[in-house]
Amino acid sequence: MKNVGAIPIRAVTVLDKCGQACTVLVVDEMPLTLFLDNQKIVTLMTLGNYPEALAVGYLRNQTFIKTLPEIRSIQISLENKTVEIDTLDNLDMKKPVLSTVQSGCGQGLSLDIDNLEDIHLSHPPLKQSLIYTLLDTLAQSNQIHRQAGGVHTCALCQMSDILGFVEDVGRHNAIDTIAGLMWLNDWSGEDKIFYTTGRLTSEMVMKVALMRIPVLLSRSGVTYKGIEIAKKVGITLIAHAKGQHLLVFNDNKTIVFDTN
Repeated sequence: MKNVGAIPIRAVTVLDKCGQACTVLVVDEMPLTLFLDNQKIVTLMTLGNYPEALAVGYLRNQTFIKTLPEIRSIQISLENKTVEIDTLDNLDMKKPVLSTVQSGCGQGLSLDIDNLEDIHLSHPPLKQSLIYTLLDTLAQSNQIHRQAGGVHTCALCQMSDILGFVEDVGRHNAIDTIAGLMWLNDWSGEDKIFYTTGRLTSEMVMKVALMRIPVLLSRSGVTYKGIEIAKKVGITLIAHAKGQHLLVFNDNKTIVFDTN
């Protein structure tokens, strides 16, 4: 799933602290409107790098669709800034429909915690040294952030290898895009690590749980509700992870502390 044509970085002229004109790079948002069975679901403000994966992942994480085979066709128009998805059986829309989701944190639709009742995650022992190696690899991959800033990063990792790496203006766009890439590439979540630069709120932890990923790693902070949900479903929760530093908020006794 490569960039299909959107240009996420623009050059603009600014005045520096001495009043001198100079050129800097900034990220560029675009509105991407998602239609499901000819009904408008939402308009997402996004960089637009992975419109198909973002649309599929959004529908997955908001539980509009349960499995990828429910989808009959996906049509993308960058000119019209739309993604149109048709299902095999026209879905009876019972969820609230949003107008536009801005580049901030929330997406407006609340995930149902009852969907987590049957989720009980686990994973083999995870070495602290491997986490540090992964953090170093991730830090070298954030090209848009290094050029222009203004983005969140999410990544799907297997041990120290990065399977999917997404930068977008909103952390929910980034996590939904990873969810879409998992379905489109037939990647399971059971043996994976999910990384994000965003804080681990309840909604972020719930999405990772629904993706069946047992390890959640963030360079940012965590909320108490996020910790509660991680404990409920068995997610190993690691936050404030940067360089050679991390805090484990829920470890399920699986973290091997092999680095002083």
